Amino acid sequence: MGFVYLACLLFSLTGLALADWRYKLALFYDARRTVKVIGAGMILFLVWDVLGIVSGIFFTGESRYDIGLLILPELPIEEVFFLLLLNYFTLLIWRAVQK
Repeated sequence: MGFVYLACLLFSLTGLALADWRYKLALFYDARRTVKVIGAGMILFLVWDVLGIVSGIFFTGESRYDIGLLILPELPIEEVFFLLLLNYFTLLIWRAVQK
């Protein structure tokens, strides 16, 4: 059961990518701009996470649903995929409202 959370995140990202492809909202509309925007959001949230970890606010708990692979101390790989999902979803909603 170690890959459940990561699998759910990847499944959700696939659904977002299919919706993006269908309606040409972000990545399939302007890939360069999409990568820049999502990259900037990812950097912002990862810096936020690192500052939270350093100050002792954020920490990795015990869960049987994650794989236990840490990128940095107290920063699991699933967090990166969650932040990607969060940024991509927000961008898709923003573009859908604009259209």
